[in-house]
Amino acid sequence: MSRNPLLEIHSLPPFTDIRAEHVVPAVETLISESRDTIDRLAQQAAETTPTWETFAEPTEAVNDRLTQAWSPVSHLNGTMNTPELRDAYQTCLEQLSEFSTWVGQHEGLFHGWQALKAGSAWTQLSPAQQRTVDNALRDFRLAGVDLPADKKARYGDIQARLSMLSNQFSNNVLDATQAWHKDIKHADTLAGLPQSALDTLKATAESKGIDGFRITLDFPSFFPVVSYADNRELRREVYTAFVTRASDQGPDADKFDNAPILEEILTLRQELAHLLGFDTYADYSLVTKMADSPEQVLTFLTDLANRAVPQARQEVTELSEFARNELGIETLEPWDVAYASEKLREARYAISQEQLRPYFPAPQVVDGLFQVVERLYGVRFAEDTDVAHYHDDVHFYWITDNDQPIAGFYLDLYAREGKRGGAWMADCRVRRQTHDGLQLPVAFLTCNFTPPVGNKPALLTHDEVTTLFHEFGHGLHHMLTKQTIADISGINGVAWDAVELPSQFMENYCWEREGLDLIAGHVDSGDPLPEALLERLQAAKNFQSAMGMARQIEFSLFDLRLHHELDSPCASDVQALLDEVRQSVSVVPTVSFNRFQNSFGHIFAGGYAAGYYSYKWAEVLSADAWSAFEEAGIFDPTTGQRFRQEILEQGGARDAADIFRAFRGREPSVDPLLRHSGIRAA
Repeated sequence: MSRNPLLEIHSLPPFTDIRAEHVVPAVETLISESRDTIDRLAQQAAETTPTWETFAEPTEAVNDRLTQAWSPVSHLNGTMNTPELRDAYQTCLEQLSEFSTWVGQHEGLFHGWQALKAGSAWTQLSPAQQRTVDNALRDFRLAGVDLPADKKARYGDIQARLSMLSNQFSNNVLDATQAWHKDIKHADTLAGLPQSALDTLKATAESKGIDGFRITLDFPSFFPVVSYADNRELRREVYTAFVTRASDQGPDADKFDNAPILEEILTLRQELAHLLGFDTYADYSLVTKMADSPEQVLTFLTDLANRAVPQARQEVTELSEFARNELGIETLEPWDVAYASEKLREARYAISQEQLRPYFPAPQVVDGLFQVVERLYGVRFAEDTDVAHYHDDVHFYWITDNDQPIAGFYLDLYAREGKRGGAWMADCRVRRQTHDGLQLPVAFLTCNFTPPVGNKPALLTHDEVTTLFHEFGHGLHHMLTKQTIADISGINGVAWDAVELPSQFMENYCWEREGLDLIAGHVDSGDPLPEALLERLQAAKNFQSAMGMARQIEFSLFDLRLHHELDSPCASDVQALLDEVRQSVSVVPTVSFNRFQNSFGHIFAGGYAAGYYSYKWAEVLSADAWSAFEEAGIFDPTTGQRFRQEILEQGGARDAADIFRAFRGREPSVDPLLRHSGIRAA
């Protein structure tokens, strides 16, 4: 039998050796071996009193071995998608879902964890070990271990089906995004677009052997068109194609329609919740979060809406008046909002994202990011060019502390064909203690920025810079952990509505002179951001901030109510609920053909179902945490070390509320968020 690299334990994934044909046999082998080991551990726990060393540690090792094989496969599926890999990934998803259900409902394994908690050695376990045991027992019950046999089987069927549906939802969005393009012969049609955007559209066309310019629905292509194109009809056409992706509307109507998929996902989620004794899927989802109940979340969101929406309506009124008086747009349409907003921003603050690009060449930004982290936490960064990559754009770095490596990460910055949109951090390896020593954490950090053209470095917008810092905050949470148990290491075991705290916190350094002096340097001269430009950037920071907050509240309310109020909805029910939410909190114009929900991957293909509110919940925490740095100095080493020790190193070892109180010395306050966002007090 030929060598299968996915079956070998490497310190890092052997990307140059991995092929699509390796995936299914490797996963099948690992699942089979894992089943045998788990059965043996459960039997052993039934015959002798389990201990941490004889039961918990080998159970963790089984899970980690499978994760080490699957994580690079999952990452490649999102960043280097091919038909062959997609098929292998789909096949394995079904098998992994079945295996996960089998483990979660394994009564012998469950009884082993119960015996560990009930045994005489319980009091000798560390708080982190005890929390791991408690989390495991909770998760067994959430997996239906207490259900009768017929309901256990139904639970497994539902989970397997949900896994397939979520993957198909994501595939449909990717396929719909890549199916549409518009070729432009003459640059006159693209009047208003900055040169950087024209270069990108031209390079895209050239890569396909086309003369002229090619617009796609990838964000680095779509966004400049709707933001800068003077041609209103072109903006309308591109906007329409984007907001109707994977739906029954638009240029590819019904071809990749996600409506039947989201209907089935929602119905199955509610059935799953009912099986486990919860009233709704929202109640089930919140068991592992900081928030106590859907009602508490609704109250939180309603309070924010009451503060933000009145100001947001004023901002839209100002925008409409500006569009009418200065741009000749009598009625502001959705495809005018970004365009008119950019014009108003330039008129009011004499600043635009394009003006800032020359000051943010990607290599300088990455180096500045590292310097910010080095000053905050005392660690260092070193690129390792010998590590196997999966694409030429990818770089690998080690993080060192006192000259010793403590973590590593892959950095993948640019959009390309076969790569799903958005930006994210994912685990490659988790920090854990093994029999062979300490396994270091490794992260995948992925963005979709405008790629470099020719020999010039990529020039990032300020928004892209903040996105990079956001994702790197997640990465630091994963990589700077001091936990040595996989289930509470890094972001594992962290309440979902607290997990955005470190990521949102890092964004603040993109707005302060001390941070920007490290991040920004003109692409030609290396000069820092001029004081006048910085002042305009900071003055424009809260431009339309209430509109932005209202938009996030809209998504959050829609998500929570969708999973709390609708039991077995059809697509029209989903649309009606979205329309109702928009009626109460949305402030921008809408159109009937917008099918935002059909590409809402966060809740239908990600981990944010009944949890999208987490962005705003955690923003309260991050803004309050940042206020501690405002008080002491944004690079104050004592405060930086406290943040590292009390937040980043803790992982999921303690309750998220306790962790925040340990750092801040009190309960969180919403006031810093409102102040930072420029939302006036109610």
